Amino acid sequence: MAYRYVSHETIRSELANALKYITFNPDPELPALLKNALANETSEISKDILQCMLKNIELAPKIEIPLCQDTGSLVVFAEIGNHCIINGPPLPEIINETLIKSSAELYLRPSILKDPLLQRENTGNNAPAVIHISIVEGDKLKLQIAQKGGGAENMSQLKMLTPSAKADEIKNFVVETVTLAKGNACPPLIIGIGIGGNFETCALLAKKALFQPLTAKNPIERYALLEQEILKGVNETGIGVQGLGGKTTALAVHILNAPCHIASLPVAVNLQCHSHRHIEIVI
Repeated sequence: MAYRYVSHETIRSELANALKYITFNPDPELPALLKNALANETSEISKDILQCMLKNIELAPKIEIPLCQDTGSLVVFAEIGNHCIINGPPLPEIINETLIKSSAELYLRPSILKDPLLQRENTGNNAPAVIHISIVEGDKLKLQIAQKGGGAENMSQLKMLTPSAKADEIKNFVVETVTLAKGNACPPLIIGIGIGGNFETCALLAKKALFQPLTAKNPIERYALLEQEILKGVNETGIGVQGLGGKTTALAVHILNAPCHIASLPVAVNLQCHSHRHIEIVI
């Protein structure tokens, strides 16, 4: 396979368009799931909030006001083909330069601090992004991009289970995580779960699970069944829309798994709010 060159100008342009899209638009499948939740809801206050969410989705792109005031931290999973050469600065530099420019042009709320503890001073430009880079076969550059709000992220958890743990223990851990979060994660939720790997990779799996198509079914039947059981268990908590009660606490559950050490069974739960903003671009 011949090497293929991609210009930094092309990446910046495609990324800027993607950032503008997800600032004003959620996952395309989200409105249908919210409408289904509305049709099944019996709580009047939850019905009212779901209608407001749907109206917000309708208006945000029309008047170009961000879907959520928390424009989040930018998360990028980048897959670079081994025959793809970026002509220009390193990819993280391109991403952060584009993020800074887009934040100013789109009037995104600055949400990133220079230091988490000692100097909680805002960078003022939403940079740096959280970037994960992997090398894959091919000559393309794939970017999975999300604006991840702080409220839902704060309610996420990771637990190192013993290798003898069963599926029910994982389900209970996820339901417990959602129960502790109550309305703080802005439900109805999308729930990403990572099982396996090690301490850090199970958290990455949980994050990456949020990029799965909302209505997609896990290709592994037992995991697909576990996703359904977890979704049922979460919705039976009655936490409901924005934590105010009702039938729908979560809209979707997705699991990604990876091999792990014989002495381990790590599990991570990454919660996502109803403003489910992400996109994938291939260059």
